[in-house]
Amino acid sequence: MPKEKLIYFATGNLHKFEETRLILREFGVATAILNVKSLEVQSDDLEEIARTSVLHVVAAQRLPVIVEDAGLFIGVLNGFPGPYSSYIYRTIGLKGILKLLEKEDNRNADFRSVIAFCRPGETPKSFAGTVRGSISTVERGTHGFGFDPIFIPLGGDGRTFAEMAVIEKNLYSHRAQAVRKFAEWYARQSNNL
Repeated sequence: MPKEKLIYFATGNLHKFEETRLILREFGVATAILNVKSLEVQSDDLEEIARTSVLHVVAAQRLPVIVEDAGLFIGVLNGFPGPYSSYIYRTIGLKGILKLLEKEDNRNADFRSVIAFCRPGETPKSFAGTVRGSISTVERGTHGFGFDPIFIPLGGDGRTFAEMAVIEKNLYSHRAQAVRKFAEWYARQSNNL
């Protein structure tokens, strides 16, 4: 059994929590949402952001916590918006990204995620996931959140993440990859106790 019966996901995003909870449940890991504001440093490195955030939350809450940071990296825009994706989504939104790409043929992009986990008194561990894909020319779909309506994962059938149910998105997504890596590591730690 794990050291703890429950780990906490520090996020205010219910969509992220639901995607994560479904995957962790596959591994027998119970999780609860911890709706606290975490310190988010300005950095070009998703891992640094996630590790700093999880240390901040664990110091304040004294609980085993995971934090996730993610970004959309568009090739022709030199990786923009990258770790600033949340801010860009709030300011220029999907329409702004589509406008920036309207004359571009190369619409390749990556979605990247880093999950950081930490217990009180320990060093954080981080787990990364990346899904390659492209940016659609129009918004499509009603599921998901953020940039999901314009991101088409490579290896899929041409639909955007927003055209997929959560369970299907979890077959491809950057977040799902990072969460699975964490869950596999967590299960190994539990087996070695």
